[in-house]
Amino acid sequence: MARYTDANCRLCRREGQKLFLKGERCYSSKCALEKRNYAPGQHGQNRKKMSDYGTQLREKQKTKRFYGLQETQFRNLFDKAARKKGMTGENLLILLESRLDNVVFRLGFASSRKEARQLVTHSHFTVNGKKVNIPSYEVKAGDVIKVKEKSTNSPKFKEVKEMSITVPSWLTVDVEKLEGKVVTLPTRSEIDTPVAEHLIVELYSK
Repeated sequence: MARYTDANCRLCRREGQKLFLKGERCYSSKCALEKRNYAPGQHGQNRKKMSDYGTQLREKQKTKRFYGLQETQFRNLFDKAARKKGMTGENLLILLESRLDNVVFRLGFASSRKEARQLVTHSHFTVNGKKVNIPSYEVKAGDVIKVKEKSTNSPKFKEVKEMSITVPSWLTVDVEKLEGKVVTLPTRSEIDTPVAEHLIVELYSK
């Protein structure tokens, strides 16, 4: 499967806002968007007014990049959201938030979704006591996500234990035990990702 290998900061500049792809760097003066707040490339400073289609496309691209998905993954998730009862856009965001890599990030066990994806892939977590190394694994209400016993002594997780972590209302975390729980799946009002999901629905409905 293809994956993005270029500089992550270019993605933030292309979307014109921080996507928080590089953890702590995004909050510092080193953030590329702080230095060059325009799109990358030769014509980055000469943006023209976008069409409705362009606006919808950019919203879809931005959302993909927030959560670190490729096009096929994102489209499959959209199709799954469309088959569920309720509003497709809200269903899509809930499915994105329910990915294991996103939950690991939301629990504060990783500084970015990219790092969370890497930690999951390297088998550092269990779900309900069973090892899960699939970043796209869909968590359910009541699931307990825990750092694997063998990983608790790594410098990364020792650092996490010393942090003060605030999690969304649909999650709980015990930093000392390096354990989190999905209390319930999030509602739209509990998802703070700046996404206009109706534009994505409009784009895929063409």
